[in-house]
Amino acid sequence: MTSDHDTSLHESLRENVRLLGDSLGRTIANDMGSDFVDRIEAIRALAKQGRQRAEASDRHALIDYLRALPDDELLPVTRAFNQFLNFSNIAEQHYRARFRRVEDYRPGTQPDLGELIERIAAAGKSPREIVDALAGMRVDLVLTAHPTEVIRRTLIQKYDAIDECLSRIETSGEHPEVLQRAQGRLEELIAQSWHTDEIRHERPTPVDEAKWGFAVIENALWQAVPTFHRDLDALLLDATGERLPLDASPIRFASWMGGDRDGNPNVTAAVTQEVLLLGRWMAADLYLRDLDQLRAELSMWQANDALRAELSMWQANDALRAEVGDDPEPYRALLKQLTIRLEATRAWARARLDGEPVADAPIIETRAQLHAPLLTCYRSLCDVGLETIANGVLLDTLRRVGVFGVTLAKLDVRQDGARHAQCLDELTRHLGIGGYLAWPEAQRQQFLLDELASPRPLVPPRWACSAEAREVLDTFRVIGREQREALGTYIISMAQQPSDVLAVALLMKEAGEGLNLPIAPLFETLDDLDRAGAVIERLLALPGYRAVAGDYQEVMIGYSDSAKDAGQLAAAWAQYRAQERLVEVCREGGVALTLFHGRGGTVGRGGGPAHAAILSQPPGSVNGSLRVTEQGEMIRFKFGQPDIALRSMEIYTCAVLEATLLPPPAPQPAWREEMERLADIAHAAYVGVVRENPDFVDYFRAVTPESALGRLPLGSRPAKRRQEGGIETLRAIPWIFAWTQIRLMLPAWLGSGEAFATRVAEEGGLARLREMRQQWPFFRTYLDMLEMLLAKSDGQIAAYYEERLVDAPALRELGSSLRQRLVDLEAVLLRILDQRTLLEDTPLIRQAIEVRNPYIDPLHGLQAELLQRNRDADGDISPALSRALMVTMAGIAAGLRNTG
Repeated sequence: MTSDHDTSLHESLRENVRLLGDSLGRTIANDMGSDFVDRIEAIRALAKQGRQRAEASDRHALIDYLRALPDDELLPVTRAFNQFLNFSNIAEQHYRARFRRVEDYRPGTQPDLGELIERIAAAGKSPREIVDALAGMRVDLVLTAHPTEVIRRTLIQKYDAIDECLSRIETSGEHPEVLQRAQGRLEELIAQSWHTDEIRHERPTPVDEAKWGFAVIENALWQAVPTFHRDLDALLLDATGERLPLDASPIRFASWMGGDRDGNPNVTAAVTQEVLLLGRWMAADLYLRDLDQLRAELSMWQANDALRAELSMWQANDALRAEVGDDPEPYRALLKQLTIRLEATRAWARARLDGEPVADAPIIETRAQLHAPLLTCYRSLCDVGLETIANGVLLDTLRRVGVFGVTLAKLDVRQDGARHAQCLDELTRHLGIGGYLAWPEAQRQQFLLDELASPRPLVPPRWACSAEAREVLDTFRVIGREQREALGTYIISMAQQPSDVLAVALLMKEAGEGLNLPIAPLFETLDDLDRAGAVIERLLALPGYRAVAGDYQEVMIGYSDSAKDAGQLAAAWAQYRAQERLVEVCREGGVALTLFHGRGGTVGRGGGPAHAAILSQPPGSVNGSLRVTEQGEMIRFKFGQPDIALRSMEIYTCAVLEATLLPPPAPQPAWREEMERLADIAHAAYVGVVRENPDFVDYFRAVTPESALGRLPLGSRPAKRRQEGGIETLRAIPWIFAWTQIRLMLPAWLGSGEAFATRVAEEGGLARLREMRQQWPFFRTYLDMLEMLLAKSDGQIAAYYEERLVDAPALRELGSSLRQRLVDLEAVLLRILDQRTLLEDTPLIRQAIEVRNPYIDPLHGLQAELLQRNRDADGDISPALSRALMVTMAGIAAGLRNTG
């Protein structure tokens, strides 16, 4: 049932969609003429008619109309539908920010931190336990530059300004002049958007990506973080009588932008150095703005002895006294000194970035150097009875320092484990002690442990190594020169053995100047996930490793590549089992474990509502500590605006607090047996198609725009790890992107239908699956995500791509069988859910999909047509048609709110 409240909220959303659509129509009419707008409306009407009627002829009426369009109208038509879908997303994003609906939930299930604290208290947890859990919580949201954000930064800025106009229009009330100005500005921004190229002409560099990540912090998170802490502080005070400790930062931010070099030759040691300096420069610049406000506001003269003593110490120094003077307003005097150091820091970073000489002046290098003077001011204000002032903008700045430090986001470094092994192999051969790559695992481990314990250097100072080995060593040298707090974790892609971790520890010792970062092996394939527990168990049993790592271990769980390797259902169960075993191993070893979840935005890459995902993890796997990637367009959807960022942080806090203090029960033995069987059936079905069917690769390349995706300049990283090879070399993102474009969504469901159908056909199978859905969060979340995915899938659209692009009978037969599997899966899923239609319990989400379809369908038709023309011309179509093809990809991604 849909409540009256939800209906009224949805009407608000519909009104804004209409407002933006009407304005876009006027803009297009001014540019292209009213006849062109009439054709756009005719296309939309045909698409809507095709959706409302079941006959194939109704859908082909749309296709026939599109194929008859002259070449010079194909680009503007694709742009019109793409822009409308982006404006629909703006309206939806505005709606979500206004009504705190960041994620999609069934009615009555939206998480609320206040209600959760009441529930925790009712379960017998003391106020002290609740406060301690929040104070000790460490959630790192890791912003990555994976190439799934199709919209240019230029347009994102215009879209943000359009959102502001919607707010002004809604709050104009009885002020017609305000309304008129806002409406005029809205028309102007929509015209600007229409006349701006939506496709980048060049790929962004890794530094460009990092700047985009820093812009999210500047434009949204800088405001949202202190507001989040204020709200949390007030909530705790009301519920427990205690305040959030000053040093508590439950949510922090890290980044892979400029540090993720796995398969990306564009990320070099020099790039990492530049990104670290950019973070220092921007952090100093943002803090200087805060200090300007603080110096304007903290004009009071009352101060405690500690503050006056610190000022006296400075005034005793002639150089400092000349800078600060004898200011009778002590807070301003202290803040002036801090301002001078921050200005010097900003100038130092700028000079380093520009390759200019660096001035010899004291700079801010650590969080403590920035935090301490502000804390002195805060304590002084409290001591003299000015708590109200202390807990204003000064506390906001203290909270920012706690979260952002002096670099805005800790930079992670990621590299493929094979690169470290190759570097060591080259080194051992140079030293004449054999080939590291040829050694068995035990010999590798012993060599690495011996060298870790040895006081002498291993790498010769003038070793003339290869460029590849030099780059590995240079990366460690760059991060070794940085302050420890500027860096997050070193992640090893495709980790398989303890030696992969020990190799990084040794290279860090040799080239990293004693740096000691957490080292996280990333287990990505099905086999690697199954071995993860055993690998970590062997690693922790090595005394030499524990001497380096201490009592903390981080492990990264890969969602994207494991699903691509094994199919979604088998991968999900492997991820669950791996986490259970890792929790057990680290508990027995007396080691604190943090699990790092490498999730993407789509279901096929572990995406979905964060709250449900966290609460579906094994008990004990989220124990106040969590790291998770936020990728591509999901960064904008979750953190692109202050209000949405605020709600996203609350959702993460809510989920981690509940998982920590009210963990879900362990699955019953019968459920585990059921999942083992389901995963085996699903895996066999998935592999039977993707790996064993000789026509599959040809079908994939024929029916999807995979070959054209390489021309879409989404990010700095190549679409393939290696340019030679087949599907196995394709990254998970373009793999998912290609299937999403044709609405088959195959990677996220293939194999599940066979598994469920087998069990439903057996006695007691349906009852068992329904029991698991009712009582086990892991299984319920999996089915919910599958239901959402199927609602976005469309076998008829995939059938048209086949009709236009696939000639070989064997390929068409394969396509027909895949589409039938999709139909069968929907039928069996509805049986398990005991529903007549998909999204029966979430009608607003279903309606949002249905409303978008008439605007996405023309883009599908045009994309298939353009792909065929591109192939007929052997890739030599006109620039306008090539651009139109790329716009269809961007528009479909916008309409589905997903790329990879």
